[in-house]
Amino acid sequence: MPEQPQPRFDTVDVLRGLSILAVVLLHTWLRFFFGSVHVDANLPKMLGHLLFRNGGNGVTVFFAISGFLITFTSMRRFGSLAAMRPLTFYRIRFARIAPLLLALLAVLSILHLAHVEGFVIRPNVATLPRALLSALTFHLNWYESFHGYLPANWDVMWSLSIEEMFYLFFPLACVVLLRLRAGLFAFIAILVAFVAMGPFARTTWYASNEVWRENNYIGGMSDIAVGCLAALLAHRLWPRREALRRALIPAQIAGAAILFLIALWPSNWPILHPVLRFLGKSGLDDTLLSLAASLVIVASLLRNRPGRLWTAPIRWFGRHSYEVYLTHEFLVLFGTELYFKYHRGPLAAWVVGILLLTAPLGGLVARFFSEPMNRRLRPKFTHAIRPETP
Repeated sequence: MPEQPQPRFDTVDVLRGLSILAVVLLHTWLRFFFGSVHVDANLPKMLGHLLFRNGGNGVTVFFAISGFLITFTSMRRFGSLAAMRPLTFYRIRFARIAPLLLALLAVLSILHLAHVEGFVIRPNVATLPRALLSALTFHLNWYESFHGYLPANWDVMWSLSIEEMFYLFFPLACVVLLRLRAGLFAFIAILVAFVAMGPFARTTWYASNEVWRENNYIGGMSDIAVGCLAALLAHRLWPRREALRRALIPAQIAGAAILFLIALWPSNWPILHPVLRFLGKSGLDDTLLSLAASLVIVASLLRNRPGRLWTAPIRWFGRHSYEVYLTHEFLVLFGTELYFKYHRGPLAAWVVGILLLTAPLGGLVARFFSEPMNRRLRPKFTHAIRPETP
């Protein structure tokens, strides 16, 4: 049976859109900061933090969204996780991820060989073949943590390494565990174990390596596991969604409030600052962030509310977040270099210009390359979707 189109969830696209905007703004801020220019110097401290220091939180939300969508769409696509077809799953992932990733690596290789400033891999960090191997085998995060950072356009692939390593084993776990008598319990127990290990992986286990503490597999996979558990919960609650509709409103508001408070990090609020500081030092901040994002997603899914008109631009960024994520550093690099060279116009205009230009670049890449390749490479047939599946 031909696969039916998967529905879009407007709230998920809003969260993804805000997350990718946070990543772009952080990387822009960093590029100016390393050039001794402080783009947030004239902003209130809270506003500056909210705009330019939430890229890491954005990646955490991305992980939670990814785990939710992969689990949720797999249940729809295959009828159940136990009916997962690993080869079909891998082909779908390859069709979505590989074309743009391979194209990006080809462009970066050419720029490195041409000795274009900002794209040359330092010889004391890696050779070009070694950098390509780390990206293609999804251990670039590990390699950078122990050998040094690659150029910025390579570095963005650290999070992709965590995601794809998780999804290498995800369908196998579904097939092996969920067909056993107590398989669902074992499957959930493994996901909960990942969630429980996350705070330790972000703090004590890798305390001697700051980069690996931030970019290690278990820390990121714990956030993906939160999203997977949220999808299982949404599936279980789906038949009762009408009865739960009113109760879901405060749940969605609570999740959104937690997201906002963590993003704001109100350092001058004496009551909340010690709590947030404890969460950060204990590694629980990312776990709480992924839980809050998942709460918003589950509540909005079960309420089935469409997005508002004013969120349309943010949702556009969310729909094209993969393309924007892999291409935005080109604009960040070239835009900041032009600023340092000419110093013309207000700094804020340069920041906004870089941010806005990531949209047409990501959109063009999506429309004329990644989306056509995705449609061409995806499998033509999958299992039928069961009507009762959400």
